[in-house]
Amino acid sequence: MFKNVIAKIEKCLLTKKLEKLLKKSDVIPVDENSRIVFFSDCHRGIGGGADDFAHNQLIYIASLEDYFKKGFTYIELGDGDELWENRNFKRIKTTYRTIFELLAKFHEQNRFFFIWGNHNRRWKSPKKTRKQFATIVSGETQQIEPLFSDFKAYESLVLSFKNDEKKKIFLVHGHQGELINDAFWWFGRFFVRKFWKIMQAVFGMPDPTRPAFNYFKQRKADEKFTDWVEKKGIPIIIGHTHQPIFSPKGEIPYFNDGSCVHPRCITVVEIENGEIKLIKWFIGRNANNCLCIMKERLAGPRPIEDLFKNS
Repeated sequence: MFKNVIAKIEKCLLTKKLEKLLKKSDVIPVDENSRIVFFSDCHRGIGGGADDFAHNQLIYIASLEDYFKKGFTYIELGDGDELWENRNFKRIKTTYRTIFELLAKFHEQNRFFFIWGNHNRRWKSPKKTRKQFATIVSGETQQIEPLFSDFKAYESLVLSFKNDEKKKIFLVHGHQGELINDAFWWFGRFFVRKFWKIMQAVFGMPDPTRPAFNYFKQRKADEKFTDWVEKKGIPIIIGHTHQPIFSPKGEIPYFNDGSCVHPRCITVVEIENGEIKLIKWFIGRNANNCLCIMKERLAGPRPIEDLFKNS
């Protein structure tokens, strides 16, 4: 009973929040030639026992290098940095220096867009964001060097397909409207930072505020966003729940790219050749029985034009 009441409140809050964001979101023009990859929920930490990203960092780096070489635009859909468990972002940058330097290459070519989520809400502040992402300590010289110039973080973005006002794809992290992760985010951060970070590192206990570890929260999140997409007729791509979702052709266009902290893989969503698809990167064996990082299509492709047929 109580859970259902909370779900109704959050659904109302979500609707209001998405309506507000949709009106003020920056717009990115795309067409059949666009190549875009969506990552989310990396939760980059400091490499300790509570760092969920550490075991997948090599898979992530390999996929990032591949997408850079192939001309993809990288869009991060929130929670890239784990700032609920870690106060010091400099330590995160130092731990994953190679990754931030790769992301900077995308940024230099205007192929990088960064959406913040509940676990890196700090980047809602433009001043803090520009300052923290401006420099990094070199691994070779140990001197401070430039990293990102004029860096900007977003809460939401809109992809405009062929510059058609009726063909928009909405991008958000997915925590919007939730009481513990949005309205009372400060309590969630305090709870994780002071208690569950220790429990996770020592006993391996997962963070209970994340929908990834709560089936009820996952299902309710899917229902809320699916209902919104059905009413608005606007396709949406989110992260947050860590559960990859790909709606097949003819169904309500609601997508979730999953996360980069699955036990043995990362999942992403790609847009290429006018189609959308769900992808998994993982460590597998090739024909020579050697371990290597491999790529597999999990779902799709679905034509982008198909997403707007009911709009």
